Amino acid sequence: MTEQENYLLDPVRRKTTIRSLVRYAMHEKRAIFLGLFLLILAVGAELTGPYIAKIIIDEHIVAIEKDWVEVESGGTVSYDGRRFAKSQDVPKSAIIGPISIVQSKAGYYFVPEQVVSGGERQVAGDTLTVTRGEETFRYAGVEKLTQGQVYDFYASDLKAIGWLSLFYIILLLIAAGLNWVQQILLQRSAHKIVKRMRLDVFSHLQRLPVRYFDQTPIGKIVSRVTNDTETIRDLYLGVLARVFSGIITMAGILVAMFFLDVRLGLVSLAIIPIVYFWIQLFQKLATENNFKVRALVADMNGQLNENIQTMPIIQSYAREAEVLAEFEQKNEENYQTRAKLLRLDALMSHNLSYFLKNLTLALLIWVVAGQSLTNGTFLSLGILYAYIDYVSRLFEPVTQIMNQLSPLQQALVSADRMFQLLDEKGEPVEQGRIPRFAGRVEFKDVGFSYEEGYPVLRQIEIEARPGATIALVGHTGSGKSSIMNLLMRFYDPSSGQLLIDGQDVTTLPKQAVRDHMGIVLQDPFLFTGTIRSNITLDNPLISEERVRQAIVAVGADRFIDRLPRGLDEPVIEKGATLSAGERQLISFARALAFDPAILVLDEATASVDSETEAMIQEALLTLTKGRTTFIIAHRLSTIKDADEIIVLDHGQIMERGTHDVLLSEKGIYAKMYALQSKRNLELKSS
Repeated sequence: MTEQENYLLDPVRRKTTIRSLVRYAMHEKRAIFLGLFLLILAVGAELTGPYIAKIIIDEHIVAIEKDWVEVESGGTVSYDGRRFAKSQDVPKSAIIGPISIVQSKAGYYFVPEQVVSGGERQVAGDTLTVTRGEETFRYAGVEKLTQGQVYDFYASDLKAIGWLSLFYIILLLIAAGLNWVQQILLQRSAHKIVKRMRLDVFSHLQRLPVRYFDQTPIGKIVSRVTNDTETIRDLYLGVLARVFSGIITMAGILVAMFFLDVRLGLVSLAIIPIVYFWIQLFQKLATENNFKVRALVADMNGQLNENIQTMPIIQSYAREAEVLAEFEQKNEENYQTRAKLLRLDALMSHNLSYFLKNLTLALLIWVVAGQSLTNGTFLSLGILYAYIDYVSRLFEPVTQIMNQLSPLQQALVSADRMFQLLDEKGEPVEQGRIPRFAGRVEFKDVGFSYEEGYPVLRQIEIEARPGATIALVGHTGSGKSSIMNLLMRFYDPSSGQLLIDGQDVTTLPKQAVRDHMGIVLQDPFLFTGTIRSNITLDNPLISEERVRQAIVAVGADRFIDRLPRGLDEPVIEKGATLSAGERQLISFARALAFDPAILVLDEATASVDSETEAMIQEALLTLTKGRTTFIIAHRLSTIKDADEIIVLDHGQIMERGTHDVLLSEKGIYAKMYALQSKRNLELKSS
């Protein structure tokens, strides 16, 4: 079963990922909770708008048709020598009788009695006819109002409309300010969370054993530290803010609908299961493709990293077309997968959201408004307007949430991949330190396997006294590098014991062991910086004098002193502006500046010319004094002076002794030496 299938079928794994994301978010909980509280206030201020509009419509625009009464004195409107007011503004004792102001196609009319609500209205002469379903109502004594008279009846409401409109504008400004502040808070929190997350990932990478890096492509690791954390940043920065905003807006709208009319609120609750199943369906269809996209991006990063590092080989063997075809296959698969997600988004988000919204509005107008106009079960125009507004607003956050489901799934998949990396068992950087080793190294019946059941070392017995030089030779795959990996504590023996100064290294802190070791690899790596920083690795304990002594000891001063800036000469990635020999000399100086008790030279002279090799050999005769030195060498001429030469074959020690002793035995070593000597003579003669 693939990693993708495991994630899709494992709800516990998804929950664990979400819990881990929440745990990181809790580091900024104060800012996040404050931002969400401000978001609630902003949403509340914005959602007040339709209710204010409802008040304006019901109480100040269409209210001209309701609740007017003739009064004995006072009132707010004078018409035909009589005084009129809204019933709620005067005591019942002052009321003479109800009247109505009715609007029809021809204008506004004064009716000397109360008129039924709803229905179809027609005015003929001084008679108003209202037809409502099968019922017909007639009212006599109707008088048409002039524009000035209509204004008189509206005058008290126009001022209220102005104040309510101003109040709404102020609320919008407050909502804008609250949204600005909450966005700043949430965005700042998102950046801090991802900053912490990247630091944790990078810190954890440094604690992972070498085994992990041997088994995992570097491009995939880089993808998790960069691309995946960037996707998670988008999750905190935009996705969650929009999802929370959408949920809060939906909740606020539903509350507002209940506040308008309980029946409408109950009808609106039917939307919740629809949205829920809609989201579940989308997640089911989108998760698999989102996981595949992240995996393909990681694969492309891995191939890109590999191709860049091996570009000279690719070009030398004219493999550009094949490499391009391989990359194009992954690129095309990534494109097709993203196209599926695009089609899914187009179908499930905007289009479906607009369809449901329009369907809801159509049903509302048909059922509620139609019944109100024909049967007299009146729903005020203000409530109808506000409800339509809220329904339109309700589907905006639904669409907003749907648009974030795909990024949300991508972020969860990226988070799952990143937390898998963080869950890899690391090696804590121990703070404990031990005194400098004397340098006695013993391998006692050591066996080792990278994979269980496939041993690469068997019954290794080595004893190196302090200050001795031990050389390891053998064909490729004989186990030389594996011994060095055990010595440097990159791996631990599968069986037997590795002792330093009589202490089992597995009982000592790894970093404490490495403090007293130095290593020079066959392919030296230089970091971006300066020659000085590559020698000291920014260790403040290494003085300028020690740096100088190290470069002089290995002969690196001969080229460093010729550089324009000397030790402060810039070094680009991998030291590409320096020759292989110069890079190797700097790596020698680095090892010596740290003054190790045990020195490991892994094919250290394989990349240098004969003149540089002779210079290094001369320096090593002095520098290895007082240090236990292990040398892996293919050039057997460089290890003639070793105290002991160990010949390995298929993970076992086949021969051991000094150079002269092994030659006299005429075994494997003697044959290897003779073969190399013959080859060297042929090269010199040619």
